[in-house]
Amino acid sequence: MISYIRGELAAIEKEKVVVDVGGVGYGIYMPEQSMGLLPSPGHEVKIHTYLNVREDAMQLFGFLTKEELEIFKMLIGVSGIGPKGGLNILSSLSGDELRFAVLSGDVKAISKAPGIGKKTAEKLIIELKDKLDIEDILHTDKEEPRTALDSGTGEVQTEAVQALVALGYGSAESLRAVKKAGELTTVEAVLKEALKYLF
Repeated sequence: MISYIRGELAAIEKEKVVVDVGGVGYGIYMPEQSMGLLPSPGHEVKIHTYLNVREDAMQLFGFLTKEELEIFKMLIGVSGIGPKGGLNILSSLSGDELRFAVLSGDVKAISKAPGIGKKTAEKLIIELKDKLDIEDILHTDKEEPRTALDSGTGEVQTEAVQALVALGYGSAESLRAVKKAGELTTVEAVLKEALKYLF
């Protein structure tokens, strides 16, 4: 198992990057969103990888963070979603956007990914709903342990995000606005603050 690859970014191609490690060029398939965050060729990069072994090929899939890699592994654990499908989903949605889409049952957002139909999106939501926690998205400082108050605040923030989505705002912009609003104790207070960032 190759956990990560560190080396010089040799090239950025259409679907993959090439990383030079000691004179060997590793082709690594990556989500478009991650590829857009890479430095220009010639710089050193560290990419967390998943090795997919098939009868006819060995493919490396890469991610900028361990968290993104874990989400990818969850995605390909859903029957009917292969590594390319998982990559397509993470090219269309960030990790946080995907979490919220799953938790809010947003089939439309997930099925926008190339090759992912409505039925596959519905199956993905059913299989991943219990494995994801919206507080992971809303709790900005992941190093600090959560207190009982934090978990209550998480519920308030969750309700606020859902209320904004019901008002017609996108899930990603709703999440960002609620994060910026901070940890307030009532849904009304969070909404009032979050709406300032949406206008």
